[in-house]
Amino acid sequence: MKPRLLVVDGYTRSAREELVAGGASMAADQYVRMLTQQAPGAECDVVFPSDPDSELPAGAALADYDGVAWTGCSLTVFEDNAEVTRQIAFAQAAFRAGVPGFGSCWAAQIAVVAAGGLCRANPNGREMGIARKIQLTPEGRGHPLYEGKAGVFDAFISHVDEITHVPSGSTVLAGNAFTRVQSVSVIWEGGHFWGLQYHPEYDLREMARLTWCRIDKLKALGFFRDRQAGEDYVALLEALHQDPSREDLAWLLGIDDDILNEDVRRTEVRNWIDRLVIPTMIAKGRTGG
Repeated sequence: MKPRLLVVDGYTRSAREELVAGGASMAADQYVRMLTQQAPGAECDVVFPSDPDSELPAGAALADYDGVAWTGCSLTVFEDNAEVTRQIAFAQAAFRAGVPGFGSCWAAQIAVVAAGGLCRANPNGREMGIARKIQLTPEGRGHPLYEGKAGVFDAFISHVDEITHVPSGSTVLAGNAFTRVQSVSVIWEGGHFWGLQYHPEYDLREMARLTWCRIDKLKALGFFRDRQAGEDYVALLEALHQDPSREDLAWLLGIDDDILNEDVRRTEVRNWIDRLVIPTMIAKGRTGG
């Protein structure tokens, strides 16, 4: 089966350009690569709702998709500006169209706010690099999003805000000591969304380049003593990406198959396709191809 998927990249144009200038991939490109890997032959369209001249599908055109996948974003969901409010409205439209949603970081936050929940700045500050000891809740252990996933795991992450209040019809599926809501299932207005606070689309190289783009901010927050320390850390990530057999670097960085094994890292993506996207295709009678 070859699903029709819509990828929503919420970054502003200037933020996208900053990432690309630093050697990182655009979030949309990372998502398209991941989705077409997990669903070979998938047709992926991309929209940039922060761009004022972008056209977003509506009505039957939106409902014709089998899934909507949201990338991360450097905006703050509780800011009252056009880039944010437009995306909240679009998330609500996707819920009402009955198109299953999925996404990372901003995605979980936008889904929760669209359904009536709240997000705020995390009082613990920025969670960056690798989220440690994410633990499934009792509800998460039996949820199809986590079929085949360990009960405790690490994952790539980069965020400042967190979900503080989930709306009616939502279920917290995972959390850790730093961020109470690391994943959430949201059911609202006939739609279903599985959102992760962490990033299965990242690999070591993408995390390295994102970190490089943020070194000065991270240094100001105390992550690095100086810029050289940040650049040294980036070099370690990139070296391990080039040679994943370097057990010395994996030990030094404190990472294992949760991060290094792509099949493990993207279990949730595969489960979303198998458990929500494909049933949507079947319900629409789109089983050929």
